[in-house]
Amino acid sequence: MTGGGDLVEVGDRVYVLRRERLDVNSTLIVGGAAAVIVDTGSTPAEAAALVTAARRVTDLPWSVVNTHHHFDHCFGNEVVAGDPPAPVWAHQEAARLLRRPVEVVRDEAYREMADDDPRLAAQLRDVVVRPPDRTVTRSATLDLGDRVVELWHPGRGHTIGDLVVRVVDADLLVAGDLVEQGAPPSFDDGYPLEWPDTLAAVLRRLGPSSVVVPGHGACVDTGFVRAQHAELVALEWLIRDGHADGAPVDRVAAQAPFDVATATVAVTRGYAELANRT
Repeated sequence: MTGGGDLVEVGDRVYVLRRERLDVNSTLIVGGAAAVIVDTGSTPAEAAALVTAARRVTDLPWSVVNTHHHFDHCFGNEVVAGDPPAPVWAHQEAARLLRRPVEVVRDEAYREMADDDPRLAAQLRDVVVRPPDRTVTRSATLDLGDRVVELWHPGRGHTIGDLVVRVVDADLLVAGDLVEQGAPPSFDDGYPLEWPDTLAAVLRRLGPSSVVVPGHGACVDTGFVRAQHAELVALEWLIRDGHADGAPVDRVAAQAPFDVATATVAVTRGYAELANRT
């Protein structure tokens, strides 16, 4: 993990900046004529450090991609996409959520961090939120000159608008928070009954030697993603069986392959989804 602003090459002309705060990743993909920056950090200061690091690698113009709407992946948009102006891509649902009144978007971020990191929470209240201006429904392709980057929505999982970024010639995929390393998946805005199928779709595009950049933590391989998929499948069926049996949330959460706090959120959301289907 880098404590400052160092980018580490993890694939052919693909670099990751892994921050100590929240252990969140930003990715720089460099082509022959253009570049892409995936996820921009939580604050203007983090974004400025990312720009400085990226400019040490390339002077090419870049586009910005947000893997989803959570603040730690997109609150740096204004700085990273600001000078010179750059397009910001996201799934249409992530864009919709970031186009809500700025006070709503910032207040959600503030409340999420108020107890865990009051200093960061205070900084979030002053962020200029830059919503995406280019949207993806299912897929899109960015031409970087001598390579292409695929943007793809494999389905709902961590959020309603997850987007993954695939660098085909590097056999590398930026997964956002559909894949987590070093911490359990987060279900606060998640879809625990759909996440397994979404991650299965991602797995079908990975090879045995693929590199996967998670939203948080160290880069992983296909085996890691397959193991996390198995945990999500186990959780899904615990939720489905528990709901059918009328089991209380805490009893199901105690059997889950994640910590109880994480599983409780997942089971609660899964139960609510199943209740709304009947």
